[in-house]
Amino acid sequence: MIDLRSDTLTEPTAEMREAIARAPVGDEQKREDPTVNELERRGAEFLGQEEAVFLPTATMANQIALQILSRPGDALLVERHAHIMLSELGGPAAHSGLLTIGLTGTQGRFSPDQVVSEIRDRDSVHVPPTRLVAVENTHNSAGGRAWPLDELDAIVATCREHDLAVHLDGARLVNAAVAVGADCARLGRGFDTVTLCFSKGLGCPLGALIAGSSQLMNEARRGKHYFGGAMRQAGIVAAAALYALDHHVDRIADDHARARRLAEGLAASGVNVDLDQVETNFVQIDVGPDRAGAIARMKEEGVLVSTTVHPTVVRAVTHLDVDDEDVETAVSAITAALTTRTAALRAR
Repeated sequence: MIDLRSDTLTEPTAEMREAIARAPVGDEQKREDPTVNELERRGAEFLGQEEAVFLPTATMANQIALQILSRPGDALLVERHAHIMLSELGGPAAHSGLLTIGLTGTQGRFSPDQVVSEIRDRDSVHVPPTRLVAVENTHNSAGGRAWPLDELDAIVATCREHDLAVHLDGARLVNAAVAVGADCARLGRGFDTVTLCFSKGLGCPLGALIAGSSQLMNEARRGKHYFGGAMRQAGIVAAAALYALDHHVDRIADDHARARRLAEGLAASGVNVDLDQVETNFVQIDVGPDRAGAIARMKEEGVLVSTTVHPTVVRAVTHLDVDDEDVETAVSAITAALTTRTAALRAR
């Protein structure tokens, strides 16, 4: 079975398992785990920030960021299909007491004018003041689309001009960096806080970072305990992330190339794929109204895909455990699953 449901499905490589096995460890809560300390040092540099904190998940990292950048009753601006909006169980309201305002995006992006139009009167005692903006890069629901550098810079500049905190949900920031030809530090340094997930394109079993100023990260460490993310001998997990920084960053381009090959092969076979949407490791396929049936037929052909927020669209995601042969096989299998059904309907 070729599993294209997500890049979270990778298993640690043999070399990553070896790094885990030999990692020096200590009490992470007491800042005595040397592997965690090294990951936080390197992670801060990697993300263009002063300090970083190691956490179990990127969702926890996002929620800590929102909490330390706001007060209960503040308003958060975020694209309406962003992960923070759709896939974190109302965390901004539940954990931080935020009013979340969903901006209508184009390819997962929104404009400075949209931000300015939602800034509330901070002197009013009747409306929640707009305090915080969150950007997702790459944007999951938009099909792994990356923010162009000029648009990213414009959002940050607008937030600075209007005294708004700005958070970067960079779960797949390495994919974004590869797509726009910059490094992660260039994308991340302008934000108050940045998060990075190690269990997606970087192929780790778990783990994430939040990064920002030393002052903010001092608050983030308190949030880490508050949210239940403090660990003990966490170096065995941090070792996987360090290995990924050394060995899995440059190879992200391979995932992008395979996604492009998959998309072009499907499009050439008559499958409904918009090639302009394929910027990173996501391929969105419009299968029509019978999405559940299409997913089932692809599974019968040996390929697993997943749903998206769009009712007729599924996604196929390339990752560390998908090679060139898998891509060629998937092109044939998906084409067979979708075109056979279409031919049968036309024959009726």
